[in-house]
Amino acid sequence: MSFQVKRRTFLATAAATLAAPAVVLSSRSASAAATTLTLGHGAAPGNPRTVAADKFAQLVKEKTEGRIQINVAGAETLGSDSAMLTSLRTGALDFTANSQGATSAIVPELSALGLPFLFENTDKAMAILNGSVGAELNKRFEAVGVVPLDWWDNGIRHLTNSKRKVLAPTDLAGLKIRTPADPMTIDIFQTLGAGTEQIAFGELYIALQQGVVDGQENPLANIESSKLHEVNKYISLTAHKWESTPFLMSKIAQARLGTDLEAVKAAAKEAGDLQRKLSNEKAAEVLQNFKKNTAVEVLEVDHDAFVKATAAVADIWKKKPFGDFVAQVEAAARG
Repeated sequence: MSFQVKRRTFLATAAATLAAPAVVLSSRSASAAATTLTLGHGAAPGNPRTVAADKFAQLVKEKTEGRIQINVAGAETLGSDSAMLTSLRTGALDFTANSQGATSAIVPELSALGLPFLFENTDKAMAILNGSVGAELNKRFEAVGVVPLDWWDNGIRHLTNSKRKVLAPTDLAGLKIRTPADPMTIDIFQTLGAGTEQIAFGELYIALQQGVVDGQENPLANIESSKLHEVNKYISLTAHKWESTPFLMSKIAQARLGTDLEAVKAAAKEAGDLQRKLSNEKAAEVLQNFKKNTAVEVLEVDHDAFVKATAAVADIWKKKPFGDFVAQVEAAARG
């Protein structure tokens, strides 16, 4: 079930709930009362993330026999991904299907998953995340008050722009590209010779339309669901990185679940299986739709040239304080 929860109302309600005096209920009414929690995300209607979030809410209600109910607030109703992460850590928000870039601000090691051309597809990434790399990331998240429930798929990212065909790295010279506030993505595009600008996803369409930036990079499903192709004619299939959609729970919310915790975890995994399936299907469908759309131009790029041009990015990240972890991720992915 989806609700368009306004940010001010949501925060006011959360504050009132924390300030309210304890109320003693009869055992009968207490057992009948449902615990209502909120899930926030930034995806548009129809996006696989949106569909899976709604499925998670349905599954939680079914698996807990109505004891836990989830209100879903999508399309940045509760703020940007960064704002939702802040709310998650303070307990004002209970769950979020967030972006890898924003989440790496609280767990920098997560950026390692976005090394250029590290994963060809989601299956290869999940093989890594279901092993020691994922276990190590879980520890880093729990240290900042957040519990990863699953790794949803944000897909393989590609480049769009309104100015010209981009077929090789040299074609990026002089273009200003919007990236999320993700240091890895910024490094990739600056290494390729582009200028970068960080703009909230909800403001991206207008920024492209008004020429604030020339282009952007996103998975095909995000490009289509947010209609970015309407203002960016050229779609270059760079496939420069894969990204996860971390599906996260607040530790404060976890404490409220009691014996229903395992049911919620099972619902998250089941919804994640659906999300990854839909994400892969949607990417293939959108690609075919774009190829048929005479208003846009889908471009194959010089893949080897892009790989070579971004090789230095991994070396940069191995020199960071968590460089050993970056090397571990790269070795696991390429081994």
